[in-house]
Amino acid sequence: MSLRLDPSFREQLAGSDRPSVGMWVCSGSPLLAEVAAGSGLDWLLIDMEHSANTLDAVLLQLQAVAAYPITPVVRVPSNDTVAIKQVLDLGAQNLIVPMVSSAQEARAAVAATRYPPAGVRGVGSALARSARWNRVDDYLQESAQHTSLTVQIETTAGVEAAAEIAAVDGVDAVFVGPSDLSASMGLLGQQTHPDVTAAVKTVFDAVTAAGKPVGVNAFDPATADAYLAAGADFVAVGADVALLARASEALAARFIRADGTSRASY
Repeated sequence: MSLRLDPSFREQLAGSDRPSVGMWVCSGSPLLAEVAAGSGLDWLLIDMEHSANTLDAVLLQLQAVAAYPITPVVRVPSNDTVAIKQVLDLGAQNLIVPMVSSAQEARAAVAATRYPPAGVRGVGSALARSARWNRVDDYLQESAQHTSLTVQIETTAGVEAAAEIAAVDGVDAVFVGPSDLSASMGLLGQQTHPDVTAAVKTVFDAVTAAGKPVGVNAFDPATADAYLAAGADFVAVGADVALLARASEALAARFIRADGTSRASY
C-alpha cells in the first residue's frame, strides 16, 4: 500500500492568496485540539516549549486533527537534534524551532530535519509514523519535500541577524515572538511597546527581502491587524487555554458581583 502525506506548512503559505491565520494548542488535550481543528482557521500550533505537551500528547493531537482541513505545526521545546528527530518521527511535518538567534543556529535546525548527507537526522522511518511505517513511497529520499521548518526569532541578537537567518537554505519561514523579544530588550511583558513592535517590523523587512514568509504571535486583535497591515504572512491570534481563561472570567463577571453575591435575583 502506498500513502500520501498532506501538503506542508510551506506549501500552504505559498498557495494562499491571503495571510494565514492560526492559533495555539497548549493544553495538551487531544479533545481541545480537535475542537480547534474544526474552527475554520488555517493552522494549529501544538506547543511543546511552554506547555504540558509530551511526545505522547503530541502524537494524540496529530492523530485527532488529521481528519480536519487545517495544517498542524509543532513547536519543539528547543533547538535540539534528538527532540526534533522524535517529533518528526511522530509524524509532525511542520516544525517551529524557538530561540534561533543566528544563522549558525538556523543551520543546526535545518540539519536536524534532514537525513544524511544533507543533515544529521537519524534514520528510523520503518519504525515511525512519519513515513507511515514505510508506506510513503521514497520517504527517505523525499522527506525534505514533506516537511517544513520555521525558525523563531525572539531576541535582539536574532533581530540583528534576521537577514542571515532567513537566507539559510532549508529555513522555510520565520516566526517572531514578541514576548521573549520584549524581555530581551529589557521590556518584559510589554509586547506592544513601540520599540518592540518596531523590532518586529525590522524582522519583517529583513525576512521579506530574503524572499521568505514571516509571521508573528499577536493575541490582541488590534495588534494582529497592525502586523497584518505591516506585511505579516501568517499570524497566531489565540490559544486554547487563553480563550478558555478569558471566556470563563467573562462568565464569572456576568453572573457574580465582586463581593461574591449573585447579579441576578431568582
